[in-house]
Amino acid sequence: MERVSAKLEENKTYLQGQFQKSMDFMLRELELSGTGAALFALDGLVSKQTITLSILNPLMGAPVMPGDGEMKLKFIEKNVLGSVEQKRETQMEQVLLLLMSGFAVLCIDGCGEALVFGVQGFESRGPEEPQNEVMQRGAKDGFTESYQANMAMIRRRMKTTSLKFEKAQAGNQSHTPLAICYLEGIASPQVVEKVKKRLKECDLQTALGAGYLAGFLERGGSVFTGVGMSERPDVVCGKIEEGRVAVLVEGTPSVLLVPFLFVENFQTLDDYLTRPFYGTFIRWLKYLAFFLSAFLPGLYVAITTHHPELLPESLLLKIAEAEAQTPFPVMAETLLLYFLYEVLREAGLRAPRSLSATVSIVGGLVVGDTAVSAGLVSAPSLLVVALTAIAGYAVPRLYEPLALLRLAFLLAGNFLGVWGVMLGLALLLLNLCGSESFGVPLLSPVAPYSGSLAFRDVFARAGWQKLSRRDAKVQDMPGSRETGQ
Repeated sequence: MERVSAKLEENKTYLQGQFQKSMDFMLRELELSGTGAALFALDGLVSKQTITLSILNPLMGAPVMPGDGEMKLKFIEKNVLGSVEQKRETQMEQVLLLLMSGFAVLCIDGCGEALVFGVQGFESRGPEEPQNEVMQRGAKDGFTESYQANMAMIRRRMKTTSLKFEKAQAGNQSHTPLAICYLEGIASPQVVEKVKKRLKECDLQTALGAGYLAGFLERGGSVFTGVGMSERPDVVCGKIEEGRVAVLVEGTPSVLLVPFLFVENFQTLDDYLTRPFYGTFIRWLKYLAFFLSAFLPGLYVAITTHHPELLPESLLLKIAEAEAQTPFPVMAETLLLYFLYEVLREAGLRAPRSLSATVSIVGGLVVGDTAVSAGLVSAPSLLVVALTAIAGYAVPRLYEPLALLRLAFLLAGNFLGVWGVMLGLALLLLNLCGSESFGVPLLSPVAPYSGSLAFRDVFARAGWQKLSRRDAKVQDMPGSRETGQ
């Protein structure tokens, strides 16, 4: 590794060469008791007021410093700038990285080390209410793009020395800082080491968000992910308390959580802030919404095409009458409406906020009603697709896999009937039962089954007298290969 040159001119020439095309490079030449010095920083990443008040003014007003460059640097570090966050650096590569991270660097002629100051001053967004995890009774603050601010929000809620943060980096060029968070004595040491290993093996040039790293943390070919993500500090604290490991990435207002189980897609913080019987009722509504969103279009096409005898006679006559007035078969209608809904959803997400309401009204009312009135699609098919879309919003974390499963079951129902849908369900269960997240079965505690755990927080939401027991750590789930011992 190249050392910082003892000659100030070489330092200045090298750093200016690295940033010669950058308009934000700042160089302030100083004269400290007859010895040349230079202060380097990148404009826009540092606070000029902090540099002026905390570094330049004390340096200019300091008494005559004795000795050579090394002694003067030590005198500055201990007596002149002792109140400023600082450290010494000897590696030029690390000095450049700190410069681009918002630090200021002081070099003195005749000294082989540089003094680095933490004077970051770039703009950052403050905590706001999360957009994707809306809660009725929970806290209204959410994570921001600054991982250090996110660390502080977690620390503010968990005032214990067992809470550990280990810093790391991702991206060979971006050097994106991140932090691994866990509770010592609660999280499995094997899971923590495995998270560190997989992040270290992440061979990315740039890591611009947590989603870049999720694929490296996940293993296997499951339809459902084993890596969770949350925008809420209170949710993350609750997961950490259960033995999970959180990964906070700079530039992303969401935190990764591992291991993540399938049943957690149906759990929200509001479930634990209401009475147990209502929390259980909401939980079963979400299960019902999941099955409706995944299987309703496929079963509708399968029954109307291959098994009409399963429908009541009055309903069958109404569907037959509606289909007789349309030019397309049931499968084509449902598939057309499915793709039309996905297009409208994507347009509503990507359109400017001032136009998103217009897109929803035009798509939901005008296009749908006009298509039925014109006889292009039937009202029963439109109703089925609309119910499927609404049910999918009850479990937003599962929307991505549900979109593909819905299409797969639709095709299976068209070609193989109800038996095709049942075959697809069997394959889906096999995939779920055979998948794991960091050694913990993805479908646990349902498969492998544990009655005490399943009726504690899966099929039913128990009271806090039972939930407060510390005997349900994620690594101790039945079938887990990663224990906390």
